[in-house]
Amino acid sequence: MVLQSLKNCLWQSCVLRTPKACFWSTASGGLIIQSVSNDVYQNLAVEDWIHDHMDLEKQQILFLWRNSPSVVIGRHQNPWQECNLRLLRQKNIKLARRRSGGGTVYHDLGNINLTFFTTRKKYERMENLKLVVKALKALRPQLDVHVTDRYDILLDRQYKISGTAAKLGRTSAYHHCTLLCNADKFVLSSVLKSPYKGLKSNATPSVPALVKNLFEKDPSLTSEMLLDAIAKEYAGQHQIDHHITLINPADETLLPGISNKTKELQTWEWVYGKTPKFNISTCLNMAYKDSVLDAQVNMDVKHGRIEVCNIDLPEQWLPPELYSELVKSLTGSKFCPNETTTLVTTLLRVCPQDDELHSRWSLLCENMIRLM
Repeated sequence: MVLQSLKNCLWQSCVLRTPKACFWSTASGGLIIQSVSNDVYQNLAVEDWIHDHMDLEKQQILFLWRNSPSVVIGRHQNPWQECNLRLLRQKNIKLARRRSGGGTVYHDLGNINLTFFTTRKKYERMENLKLVVKALKALRPQLDVHVTDRYDILLDRQYKISGTAAKLGRTSAYHHCTLLCNADKFVLSSVLKSPYKGLKSNATPSVPALVKNLFEKDPSLTSEMLLDAIAKEYAGQHQIDHHITLINPADETLLPGISNKTKELQTWEWVYGKTPKFNISTCLNMAYKDSVLDAQVNMDVKHGRIEVCNIDLPEQWLPPELYSELVKSLTGSKFCPNETTTLVTTLLRVCPQDDELHSRWSLLCENMIRLM
């Protein structure tokens, strides 16, 4: 019934993206699908849905997708360590945590995403990457591209144009990779630079690399050309017709239960709460009147919540009861600027009506919020 619903709910776009009548039949072979959505949470949810529902013994699947500006971290990564969260909020760039491992990547419409679905037995990421390289060479024979032992694709032997991650289930598996066509490199480098000092974590760190867009090498290349070239190569290797089927990741009749998967990927508990335990030990240099005051802050954060909080302030700078109340309120709360702002606003209401104290209190709270 699910396969029949999929078949009934697909629609046509252009010649290359016109599905055959039996496209979602149970016949063996390969399928090529492309998302019509640019929403990172919806597209990651499609990966989960296919992994959980499709019979990959009968059909291998290539999923093509692109996202609006977003940063995607690996399953076991720390977002505070991997990116500039303050800048993401300012630029309204989404942050997502995927279910596969690997490092952090920046997505926009100039970045292509490819997901190869197979059974676990047939999983072979090197072969998938060689397929991508072969497609690139078929499109532009002059390109110097090759796959490394780290499962990256390099351009001109030094510039990374593709990174890899994977999820291996009990019987199913998927390998996904990126391909830089014409991404905004300035935004990429800015958001993937953490400003946080004194952060210690056992989370999986990303490995920095020089990157380059294929567009910089050949301005005639477009994302659409690359997608079609890869789809053509995949079709040839799997001996199927070169058809790309468009799917709508928000369609419950197409993908029953997809909405719940999408919602879960957007929750604070998943994006931030799944972060491995970490510690922040830093000094706040607070400019106050004509001097600079130092406040030492030490926090243990577990599941995205402050487990232990210590703030060492200059003696007599704030009444002990105010400082103690702040530490008490922060302990157990989310390591989150919005929640901390709400907490300190509430505490300000009970602060003694003294302009000097209010100024000092506000300065401390503002600096604590900036930490997050």
